Amino acid sequence: MLREAEQAIRPLRHGRAITRALKNTRRLPLTISAVLILALAGCGEETTSAPPQTAADDEGIIIAVGDSLTEGLGVEEEVAYPAILEKKLRAQGYRYPVINAGISGETSSGTLSRIEWVLTLKPDIVILVIGANDGLRGIDPALIKANIRQIIRKLKENKVIVVLGGMQIVQNLGRDYTTAFAGIYPELAREEKVIFMPFFLSAVAADPRLNQADGIHPTAEGYRRIVDNLLAHVIEAAEAHRAGLPSPIPARLDTDDDGTYSKQD
Repeated sequence: MLREAEQAIRPLRHGRAITRALKNTRRLPLTISAVLILALAGCGEETTSAPPQTAADDEGIIIAVGDSLTEGLGVEEEVAYPAILEKKLRAQGYRYPVINAGISGETSSGTLSRIEWVLTLKPDIVILVIGANDGLRGIDPALIKANIRQIIRKLKENKVIVVLGGMQIVQNLGRDYTTAFAGIYPELAREEKVIFMPFFLSAVAADPRLNQADGIHPTAEGYRRIVDNLLAHVIEAAEAHRAGLPSPIPARLDTDDDGTYSKQD
């Protein structure tokens, strides 16, 4: 049993295998799952304290946290957005591995429950794109906002720079719910002073050429478009990390309603 648990832990240093390892704990027998959870929680110091393997000249670690939109449901690992983003960053001289920690079906509550585990990977930057599944289930926007706020604050307490990706949902739950949901992200970006991409699926959502047959999950080309829109925000985070800034958004800056930053009088 210990050997099986050990095998489940070992992949945690290898990109998308993080997602598989988390899912595997649900399929292991109870005793093995308990051993694995204890190891992840800190009983095995060597396992939990070691960050993912990186090249000697890497500047830091970026972790992409989210649901199936982050995991890359329906596409190969190398064309999910974290892999494309890492290549784009390296091409521009930013030596940051981007670890895919997306889990299909994840909600804001699920992310909050595992954020301590994410922190054991020693991230310098976290790209947080979560809440779509909450919205599809009609979860109270106040709860979604509270969960995401706690996630952001926990990351910032650990000196992690946060890039928040905004989400929107279709209006089948009514205009009031849709408006309240969409307001979660710019409000949090303004209140918590984090780097903000107003809509993660901008120029991709509802375009059949850029989405799979389900109309929800991007194709490889859709993910390339997402990275094109996301890249500047992640570079802003990388520059803040290089400069040793605890937050890239000075106190005198705030977000406008469209999610952009402007000086306040």
